[in-house]
Amino acid sequence: MKYSSEAPLFRTVVDLPQWPFRMFPADGFVFLGSCFAQHVGSRFADYGMQATVNPLGVLYNPFSIERVIMQTVQPCVEPYIFQHEGQFRCWLAGTQYFADTAEGCAAQIRETLSGLRERIANARYVFITLGTNVVYRHKQLDAVVCNCHRVPQQAFIEERIPLHDCTESLLRTVKSLLEINPDIRLIFTISPYRYAKYGYHRSQLSKSVLLLAVQAVCDSFPDVCYYFPSYEILLDELRDYRFYAEDMLHPSAQAIEYIWSRLAQCAFSTQTMQYLKEYEPIRKGLLHRPLQANAEEEKARRADLECRAAAIRQKYGISL
Repeated sequence: MKYSSEAPLFRTVVDLPQWPFRMFPADGFVFLGSCFAQHVGSRFADYGMQATVNPLGVLYNPFSIERVIMQTVQPCVEPYIFQHEGQFRCWLAGTQYFADTAEGCAAQIRETLSGLRERIANARYVFITLGTNVVYRHKQLDAVVCNCHRVPQQAFIEERIPLHDCTESLLRTVKSLLEINPDIRLIFTISPYRYAKYGYHRSQLSKSVLLLAVQAVCDSFPDVCYYFPSYEILLDELRDYRFYAEDMLHPSAQAIEYIWSRLAQCAFSTQTMQYLKEYEPIRKGLLHRPLQANAEEEKARRADLECRAAAIRQKYGISL
């Protein structure tokens, strides 16, 4: 038997894309899409960078993301306001938005949409994470909703967006984003979460549709749209159930940490890596929750950390 001088990896390593740019600490970032966008975007925010993460709530499919982006360009939220269990809510947003009056709820949504548009206008990168091509169309409204708000299932029709419609929706989203910010770059990812409720075969078909649609969009806008293989990293590099959460469907914290490190390897500048190194003790300090602590001492500790964080952000030109 012959032995190689190189130790075997015993795993498949996914090739990272070679992008013609590097991300810097002061670049603005917007994250839209599934729970995975929430996880990765929160990591940017934890490191004190200017990151806006799903301000209207989690968005799972291309139609919902398109609808939110279109609303930032031409807001018209009133048709999407509805009353449920004594509160007014909005089909464009998650359950965290509600009010005692329709106008009150609409005002909340308009304010958030305005803030999102401003963030997009000042951002350098928008990350879009797609989870599924399954949508829920409200029968009476005849429109795809972003969140079902625990309204009885009979109020909706479950549909699967075909590849052509998926691609066209994403193309319209890209064009709308470029209308807001012509210098924006879009990073597409596919959520590695598997939708067991649709069946594993249908879940895989859904991911295939999304992958093909994203590739078509990246081919149409080669200098604007890019793909990061988070889906492939979890399925191929981390091909083991220990990298999944207890439900065996969501990626575990360890998996998210690894994918974050691969994103850093792929996209972050040397300056960004140095910034992360300097900010790491502050991140850990702010996330720490002591079991027993004097209220005044804890307040002073956090104030000191916030002061140090502000100094580092200023050093690297980050304005929140």
